[in-house]
Amino acid sequence: MNKNKRNSTKINMRAKLPFLISTLLVALTSLHAQTAKPIRQMAFADSARLVAIFKDIHQNPELAFMEVRTSAIVAKELKALGFEVITGIAKTGVIGILKNGAGPVVMYRADMDCNAVKEITGLAYASTKTMTKDDGTEVPVMHACGHDAHITWMLGVAKIMAAMKTQWKGTLVFVAQPAEELGLGAKAMISDSMYKKGVPVPDYLIGLHTTPIPVGSVDNGTGDRLAGCDQLDVTFYGVGGHGSAPEFTKDPIVMGSNAVMQYQTIISRNIAAQDAAVLTVGSFQSGNSNNVIPTSAVLKLNLRWFNEKTRTILLDGIKNINEGIAIANNLPKDMYPKIVYKAKTDPVVNNEAMVNKVNASLTKVLDPKNIIRNNPAIMGSEDFHYLVLSNKTAVYDFIWVGIARPEVYAQAKKEGKRFPFYNHNGNYLVDLSAIPLGTEIGATALMEMFH
Repeated sequence: MNKNKRNSTKINMRAKLPFLISTLLVALTSLHAQTAKPIRQMAFADSARLVAIFKDIHQNPELAFMEVRTSAIVAKELKALGFEVITGIAKTGVIGILKNGAGPVVMYRADMDCNAVKEITGLAYASTKTMTKDDGTEVPVMHACGHDAHITWMLGVAKIMAAMKTQWKGTLVFVAQPAEELGLGAKAMISDSMYKKGVPVPDYLIGLHTTPIPVGSVDNGTGDRLAGCDQLDVTFYGVGGHGSAPEFTKDPIVMGSNAVMQYQTIISRNIAAQDAAVLTVGSFQSGNSNNVIPTSAVLKLNLRWFNEKTRTILLDGIKNINEGIAIANNLPKDMYPKIVYKAKTDPVVNNEAMVNKVNASLTKVLDPKNIIRNNPAIMGSEDFHYLVLSNKTAVYDFIWVGIARPEVYAQAKKEGKRFPFYNHNGNYLVDLSAIPLGTEIGATALMEMFH
C-alpha cells in the first residue's frame, strides 16, 4: 500500500470513528433494554412470593451464628433453582453456585442475622421472638437493619438470573452470610476455608443494604463509604465491700464512670477536628445489689475510624486512660483494667469503575436523579468486603437501597428529621414496595457485571 492510500485509510477511519462509537453505544443500550424489561417483569410478577418470604423471615429473626432456620430457607430455595449449594460454612453460612459458561465470576452477598432489639412497629407480622444469647441472657429480637430484605432480594435475584441464563455468561455465586452485626461473619467464612470447599474466587463482589431513604432511590458512591470498626470490652477490677463503707473498697463502678467520661476527651482533644472518629460505650455492666460495691465492672466499647492513625490514637488513648485510673486508685499491676479485643473491620472503599458501571445500568430502572453518587461516607461499618480482601483483587460495590415509603420520608424531612427512622431501632420498617424493586435493582446491577 502506498503512502497516499495509507493516509487515506487513516482519514476514513477517523471519519468513521464517531459512527462506530455511536453504533457501539446503541448496541449497549439495546442490550440493557433487552435485559431491563424482563428483569422488571419477573421481579414484580414474583412480588407476592417474595413478600411472603420477607414476612416469614421478619417474624422469625435469628441472632448471629444462630441463623439455622433462615439458612435452611436459603438452601432450599437455591437448590430448587438448580444452584449447587454448600451449607454449614462458619456454622450457618450458605453458598449457591451457578456456572454458565466462560465469563467473569460475580459474587452477591446477603447477610442473615438480626438484632437484639424489641420491635415496636405495630406491624401485623412484627417479631415477638426472644432468643438466648451466648451469655445466657434472653433478649427480644427483630430485623432492625433490613437483613430480612437482603435475603429476600437475593432469593428474588437468584430466580431471575436462573431464568435469564441465555442473557449472561460466567459464574454466579450467592453468599448468605452469618453474623454481620458482630463484624465476624465474613471473616469466619474465609477462616472456614470457603474457597477451598469449592467456592469460585470472584472477580467482582456486590452487596445491597437497606437504608431509610425513599423507595426508588439508591446511594452508590465511590471511595470511602463506611468506617472501620473495633469492638472491645474493658473490665475494671476493684475491691468489693459494703455500700456503707466505701473507704474500705476500690469501687470499679466509679472507675468505669470516670473512664466513660475521659474516653470522650480522646475524640475532642487527641484527634484533629476534621478527622472523623466515634467512641461509644454501648454497655456498662456491674453489680446486682443496692448496698454492695462489686469487684468488677465491664464496659463494652465500639470505635469508628477511617485510617489506622486515628485507630491507633483511639486504642492507645483507651489504654492510657485505663491505666491512669488504676494508678489513681492505687491498684497493683495485676489488677489493672483488662481489654479484650473482639472484632475489627476495615473501612469499605467502593471501586470507582465498578460503581460507575453499576450506576449506568441503574439509570434504566430508576430516575437518574434518584441515583445518589456523592453522599459522604457514614460512620456505620460492614464486613462483607472481607469475602474478597485477601484475594489478589478486591473489586466490590456496596449499594444502599431506599426502603422508606416516600411520603413518610417527606414528612420526616418536613419535621426537620434526617430520616423517619434509623437502623437498629425498634421502629425500623422496610416498606413492602421495596421488596420487588430491590430485587430489580439487585438483578440489574448483577447482570451488568456479566457484560
